[in-house]
Amino acid sequence: MARHRDIRNMDFSDEYDGYDDVYGHSVDDDYYISPSNTQFMYNREMSRDSTKFEQTEDNIKEADEVEELSDVDKSKLESSIELIESTLCSVNISRNELIHLILKYKFNTELVLNEILEGQKYHAVTTEGPDKDVAMHKSPKFIIPNVFGNSQSNAVVAFAPPPTIVESTVPPKVKIVDAASKSAVNIVKGFDVPSKEKVSVTPRSQSPASGRDTPVWPLVEGVLDESKVSRKEPKIDPLEQYKRERGTDKDHLYMVVIGHVDAGKSTLMGRMLCDLGQVNKKVMHKYEQESKKLGKQSFMYAWVLDETGEERNRGITMDVGRYRFETKHKGVTLLDAPGHKDFIPNMISGAGQADVALLVIDATRGEFESGFDLGGQTREHALLVRSLGVTQLAVVINKLDTVSWSKERFDEIVQKLRSFLKQAGYKENDVTFVPCSGLTGQNLVKAPTENELLVWYKGPALIDVIDNFRSPQRPVSKPFRLSINDIFKSTGSGFCVAGRVETGVLSAGDKVLVCPNRELAIVKSISIEEVSQLTVFAGDQATVTLSNIEMQNVSVGNVLCDPNHPVPVSNKFEARIVVFNVTVPITRGFSVVLHHQSLVEPAVISKLTSQLNKSTGEVQKRHPRFLGNNTSAIVEITVSKPIALEVYSECKELGRVMLRVGGVTIAAGLITKVIL
Repeated sequence: MARHRDIRNMDFSDEYDGYDDVYGHSVDDDYYISPSNTQFMYNREMSRDSTKFEQTEDNIKEADEVEELSDVDKSKLESSIELIESTLCSVNISRNELIHLILKYKFNTELVLNEILEGQKYHAVTTEGPDKDVAMHKSPKFIIPNVFGNSQSNAVVAFAPPPTIVESTVPPKVKIVDAASKSAVNIVKGFDVPSKEKVSVTPRSQSPASGRDTPVWPLVEGVLDESKVSRKEPKIDPLEQYKRERGTDKDHLYMVVIGHVDAGKSTLMGRMLCDLGQVNKKVMHKYEQESKKLGKQSFMYAWVLDETGEERNRGITMDVGRYRFETKHKGVTLLDAPGHKDFIPNMISGAGQADVALLVIDATRGEFESGFDLGGQTREHALLVRSLGVTQLAVVINKLDTVSWSKERFDEIVQKLRSFLKQAGYKENDVTFVPCSGLTGQNLVKAPTENELLVWYKGPALIDVIDNFRSPQRPVSKPFRLSINDIFKSTGSGFCVAGRVETGVLSAGDKVLVCPNRELAIVKSISIEEVSQLTVFAGDQATVTLSNIEMQNVSVGNVLCDPNHPVPVSNKFEARIVVFNVTVPITRGFSVVLHHQSLVEPAVISKLTSQLNKSTGEVQKRHPRFLGNNTSAIVEITVSKPIALEVYSECKELGRVMLRVGGVTIAAGLITKVIL
């Protein structure tokens, strides 16, 4: 009985103290990369080894240390382990010892590397020719490049694994290099050297966790000629990549349709899509029957774009409708913007994505006047799209059949609009006027058949005007920028953000910075109109699935950018603005609502710097007391919280702002200076 333990009087808490955290973990994980027979074979000699228990205690201690680390430190630890393992091909050190060294030197990977190398003995084998295999049992020294970016000198390393004779590209004669030699050249995987010689290198090892090979460092007792070293895999030029991937495709345009409420925008575009064969006849028959039941048969074409029940019941567009169609030379994404004044913010969001615009005018007597002269949305929409960078405009004189295709009525509308659009900043050559009828389909896709119209109009149909729009230049060479206009949960892990790629190139797997919060995220996947893409370019309206970031930390109006070239973030900036019609003069401290792409924020005009000549831009008055109608000025604007924005000269897309008060746009401007 003396050999048996006194179980009755045993204190189990003392006996098994320290083992609670080991539950569910395997000590052998640190010693075996993958399961093998060795793990499951009983070895009598190993069972008698007294060091086994000590090693287990160390494992428990290391596990405790790792558990106490914060999430940030754990990420640093894993990154350091991966970096060290990828740098050293084969070193006899356990994972626990490696963790201990990393924590000891506070994640300084270069100091850890030096500690590992100084405590090892290494061997190498070199050959002087194809017939001589001489083993040199000494420690040749080799310079590892300073890949960690620290200020300390490069580490000296030699390798001990069994040598293998392989073909490598090394000059036939090399000199012995001393550890302190300053003439050594850093050698990196992916370099070419012209001449061939047999040299011993370490066998390639693999990392099962990452699934990729670790770098192989050549074992050479000497120095390579730096002039004979050339890099592989040069950086891809964004312009070349864009031409290669999009060079054979049709030029793509984003076209927004704007105009006063009830001008017939949705009906016009719905009829054009039907005539182009984009809408199924069965679907159109369904819309026709449903609209008849409601007594709104004329709305059947508008329902192609107005899909929600509320829009159909109220008979107005409330959100931006999207549709894709093609002309002879263009691929066009149609953006049908709401015309009602209550939905101007939605209209601004749609116009911010557009390259060109269609301004729809109701030619009916009294309707044009109410939309243009009496405070309607015709003027405001035209000014807004011009402020958002749209320079090409097609003015569609719709419902001309209600005035018997009168040339006098057409000329009257054209005369009023031409002078106004010129003042708004449109060039005469960039504006085209087209007479048509959305309900009857005259002059939309085919040449008109109405004799009253054929008598005086010989111009192109609407589809030809759209096809003749110039394709804008895509700034793919600039740093990546994407302005977010929608956020939603995806079906899988992560969440999606939608927006326009303003500049640059984005690929799946890239890291992006979300500003103004400056949080790092990873791009899991990209799609355009629900079609998966590997790469998107400036001008694309893309949906990006993000990971490594919480959904609540991203908002509409945020900007995704290149982490190496972040967007400036500030709550104060200087802008050159043009004041439209205001009922109350703008003074210092004037409160406004700032629109910047999809962002809407309260702001204050904190300083009136100078008043400018509207034509020449010269300073007329410094520090004016107020700004009245149709004036141009430089002002300082303070936003309620920091936002991501850029100077107009650096990025036109993120350098425009609009100021609104009480549902009316009072000014638009360009950012000239970001005050940090």
